[in-house]
Amino acid sequence: MPKKAANTKRIVNRRAAFDYIIGDTLVVGMVLTGAETKSLRLGHGQLQGAYVTIKDGELWLINATIHGNNGVPIEETDQTKTRKLLAKRNEISRLLSAKQQGNTIIPLEILTGGRHIKLKIALAKGKRQYDKRQTIKKREENRQIDRLIKE
Repeated sequence: MPKKAANTKRIVNRRAAFDYIIGDTLVVGMVLTGAETKSLRLGHGQLQGAYVTIKDGELWLINATIHGNNGVPIEETDQTKTRKLLAKRNEISRLLSAKQQGNTIIPLEILTGGRHIKLKIALAKGKRQYDKRQTIKKREENRQIDRLIKE
């Protein structure tokens, strides 16, 4: 029996690459309800302003928004609730030691392609204002080069 086509809607934190210098990445699981799962598969989620913290040896996703729609009702209070992330103990301890060294743990992307919904997180260090200016300058230079090549 052929596999059915995966309904993959990408939910990406677009600001992460602009605001942070991204280091090691890790894919972890998420604890969700059925309505949240269906809503994420339809692409109704947002990672803007979300971050990951470690409490009592567990990973928690804070400030991520999962919107409902007509077929999938999610209450206003449950849209931005704190959600537990699933990772191995040695991965959590490695993240904790990196966090103590001054790094931040940020969510990059929600992966909905497989059977389970996963979250791609990364260790990151915040960029300074001049780093952001350099990023903008480099992007503009690349656009100029692309325009000249097309002509």
